[in-house]
Amino acid sequence: MSSSAQDIEFLRQNAASIQKMGESKQLCQLTLDWINLAAKYRYTYLFSALGRPIIQFPQDMVAVAELIWRVRPDLVIETGIAHGGSLIHSASMLALLDLCDSIKAGEKLDPSISKRKVLGIDIEIRAHNRVAIEAHPMASRIHIIQGSSIAPETIESVREFTSNYSRVLVCLDSNHTHDHVLAELKAYAPLTSEDSYCIVFDTIVDDMPKEMFPNRPWGPDNNPKTAVHEYLKTHPEFEIDRSIQHKLMITVAPDGYLKRIA
Repeated sequence: MSSSAQDIEFLRQNAASIQKMGESKQLCQLTLDWINLAAKYRYTYLFSALGRPIIQFPQDMVAVAELIWRVRPDLVIETGIAHGGSLIHSASMLALLDLCDSIKAGEKLDPSISKRKVLGIDIEIRAHNRVAIEAHPMASRIHIIQGSSIAPETIESVREFTSNYSRVLVCLDSNHTHDHVLAELKAYAPLTSEDSYCIVFDTIVDDMPKEMFPNRPWGPDNNPKTAVHEYLKTHPEFEIDRSIQHKLMITVAPDGYLKRIA
């Protein structure tokens, strides 16, 4: 077989494995049991991206990196900043896209003039986190808006910023209540480019025991997954790409990888 034929066969085998994994009730249950147990040890808080804490599963970090490479966005919108690790992780992938484009074109890369950006939105950005983000080598690729992600003035600022970009990927990861996430979806999902993704994180909340969230306003039946399912009832331009969650298995975003198909 030619190299191309070998690649095609490799991908075919992978797709078959992913489908079988998603169909395995035993594997899915073992995965959920593992996630529930690992949550007791604050597993999602243990990792970093280029030196900044990122409250995320490593598997989802890989998925975001793969999608950025596939979609090749010039703008990534993220609600929820926390320590800034997710912003920096996305910015580093955009930097790699710029580097590869410059190599392909035979040009010298000037990172200070890259158009590709990450737009981060948060209602509260703690001073020490802002200082660390602004001091990071990826800072020139990051723009921050402080304010409620569902406030009309914030939404207008995001839409104005987005008007300068043509290829947009969206990540929603702030307040996890049904109403808040549904409002974010209504505001930001339409900004997602066709064949790109709106990723809704922490849909896993719906599959976890209520007692896991004693001091939170969200929990089973009131969370990002319930918001996703509500939104999709009237938005057929999006579909859940379950091949991603079936490949990852360990993910905070089951039913949360939404592909814009129209």
